[in-house]
Amino acid sequence: MSGLLSIEVCYALPDGQTLIPVELPEGATVQQALDASGILQRYPQIDLARQKVGVFGKLKPLDTVLADHDRVEIYRPLIVDPKAARQRRVEKTRKEGSIEGRKWQHRDSR
Repeated sequence: MSGLLSIEVCYALPDGQTLIPVELPEGATVQQALDASGILQRYPQIDLARQKVGVFGKLKPLDTVLADHDRVEIYRPLIVDPKAARQRRVEKTRKEGSIEGRKWQHRDSR
């Protein structure tokens, strides 16, 4: 039985996200969903040679066959290294003193 798949193509920018619904024949791939959505024309800055794509947060190659109701996502390159960002948050928390630490100090001072 050959039917149509309902697929969403998603691309998020800092100021909002674009979600484009497309209908494709069974057996359609990630690349075909991207082509059918017109997203690559809408956002010419997308470079599939450099940017990764996935389905529901899991990286996938462009020839991945889609299932009904899949969401194809185009990921922007990271501007900040996640490890460096996490380390900065940890250092900031240590410098300010965590809320948990303050609770214990308050209890001990009774």
